[in-house]
Amino acid sequence: MPSDEIAVLLSRVALKDRSAFSVLYSRSSPKLFAICLRILRDRADAEEALQDVFMKIWQRAESFASSGNGAMGWLAAITRYHCIDRLRLRRPPAEELETVIDLADSAADPEKSAVLRSEGKRIDTCLQALDPDRARAVRHAYVEGLSYQELADRFAVPLNTMRTWLRRSLLKLRECMDDDARPEQG
Repeated sequence: MPSDEIAVLLSRVALKDRSAFSVLYSRSSPKLFAICLRILRDRADAEEALQDVFMKIWQRAESFASSGNGAMGWLAAITRYHCIDRLRLRRPPAEELETVIDLADSAADPEKSAVLRSEGKRIDTCLQALDPDRARAVRHAYVEGLSYQELADRFAVPLNTMRTWLRRSLLKLRECMDDDARPEQG
């Protein structure tokens, strides 16, 4: 479903049009459910989360127009944030304490920290060698987890173009990282 069609439905939902809400649900719920399921990894929890997400969409549809985002991206963001909040709520406090202790222990290794910092700098340097749009697309895809379609919508390019951008950018990054890892000969 094209993003502009979703935007029209959202504007009608903002006016509390129940039939538009029903159409929006039927056309976008499979993708949003997939996001819930991917994050929550439990079908029952994902189904419940999806219902909560659509309640939020019904209540906040009027804020879509002022968000400046693509319609499907806006729906996906609401879904992602809601599912992440659910994960945080269901995690027991004892697990958080253990995680903090593990993080503190791993950060104490100065050699590991130096290697991680060095790798991060190499990746940043290699990303700067890419076209700025391609570098942003790589970050959105592999850091934020946006799908090819969400990226294509965000950058206003066809889906296959986005796939090509990412594939070629990853090849260039790999080349750059391999070049940086080779010792200089002289």
